[in-house]
Amino acid sequence: MTNEQDQKPPSAEFSRRRLLYGRRKGHTLRAHHDDLMATLLPKICVPEEGPLKDPRKLFSSSPKEVWLEIGFGGGEHLVAQAATNPDIGMIGCEPFVNGVAKLLSEVEGRGLTNIRIHPNDARDVLERLGEASITRAFLLFPDPWQKKRHHKRRFVSAETLDELARVLVDGGEFRVATDIKHYSRWTLREIRDHGVFSWIAEKPSDWRVRADDWPGTRYEAKAVREGRQPVYLKFRRAPRPERAQKPETAKKPESA
Repeated sequence: MTNEQDQKPPSAEFSRRRLLYGRRKGHTLRAHHDDLMATLLPKICVPEEGPLKDPRKLFSSSPKEVWLEIGFGGGEHLVAQAATNPDIGMIGCEPFVNGVAKLLSEVEGRGLTNIRIHPNDARDVLERLGEASITRAFLLFPDPWQKKRHHKRRFVSAETLDELARVLVDGGEFRVATDIKHYSRWTLREIRDHGVFSWIAEKPSDWRVRADDWPGTRYEAKAVREGRQPVYLKFRRAPRPERAQKPETAKKPESA
């Protein structure tokens, strides 16, 4: 069973979902962070409008691939991946202003040139990305919205999986980390029902132990301190069906 959306444009329902229920800002920014928001962010910000058919063009270094992080929080994972993989372009989406400011400070301090930021809802970027334009996507410790009436707010849904399936290359990875058991079960069920992704796991350690190429975050450290065991889920995007080949038009015989 598949839910292929390779050529289907973003649904109207998906495009309408722009309500952000979490906090947009925490404590007052320090003067330097405030300055970075005004000076550095505009230089590395993803354009607010227009198609992003080939996101590699967002980077001056012409990266070989582009990875997407959905809700980067404090930016620890995003910074570590960018520093370890200088030939990869990293797009990070995060509506929380303080998290954006913290990431900007790391970008400046480390001199990272392969990060682009969307300081808002990741769905704004998802619906504009070109088909098969992203190699890897991350969703790390998202808000689980544990009350049943809030489940519709969860990021993992049929609509977002449709969009991820569209923008990921064949064989591309979607990684999800969570310390909430119900959210991990929800994710596995949504992935199963969607049908375009397969769970990459052969033994318990595949989801209980974080892979070496999967940097940790402060949210993970907090979960462990408080006695919650995170799970690390990897999913692979299935190959797209081969396009039906149109029969060649018979050539007319040349006139004598």
